[in-house]
Amino acid sequence: MTALNIALLTLDELTVQRGETPLCEGLALNLSEGSICHLIGANGTGKTTLLMQLAGLLPVLTGEVYYQGVVSLPMQPLYVSHQLGIHPNLTVAQNLTFLLNLYGITPSTADIDDALAWVGLQGFETISSSHLSAGQTRRITLARLYLLTPEVTPLWLLDEPFTALDVDMVARMEDRLRDFANEGGAILMTSHQAVEVANQVLDLSDYMV
Repeated sequence: MTALNIALLTLDELTVQRGETPLCEGLALNLSEGSICHLIGANGTGKTTLLMQLAGLLPVLTGEVYYQGVVSLPMQPLYVSHQLGIHPNLTVAQNLTFLLNLYGITPSTADIDDALAWVGLQGFETISSSHLSAGQTRRITLARLYLLTPEVTPLWLLDEPFTALDVDMVARMEDRLRDFANEGGAILMTSHQAVEVANQVLDLSDYMV
């Protein structure tokens, strides 16, 4: 098997558990380059828990997770969660710079300007993040998607990325997700609304204990 044929993410008989309580068992999934998978399931099936397990924030107790064919984290997946990770005492530009620094990117002023314009925060660069609404704060975390490529983060794990976004921003987000997949990346994402760009679906309700 050549590297080109190895999935970016493979789940083999995986258990999703909250503490010691299993929520789903026997999960199977292959995400290859170009995959956009919509993760769905009834409330309580563990969608956010699964994403946190795949991001390395919660342990995997049963089953295997393969990243690019190996049981480890040879790559750094991008995880965008409900817990935004935005420091209220930093400016908008400083917060975005910090988020990109985590992936080894030192953005230029032009990069910051372009990314913030993409999420509708142009002119907010020097404003303290404590002065933003919840929706504006969430857009800071999404702005990094404009600058991240599969060479940096080939796998994106997105937990409700469309929450609190208007129709225009959702359309821009979907265009970016499509472009990222076409460039060779893979995406696993939750959303309570339809994901028109998805080409796979994983329904956790099919694996409930």
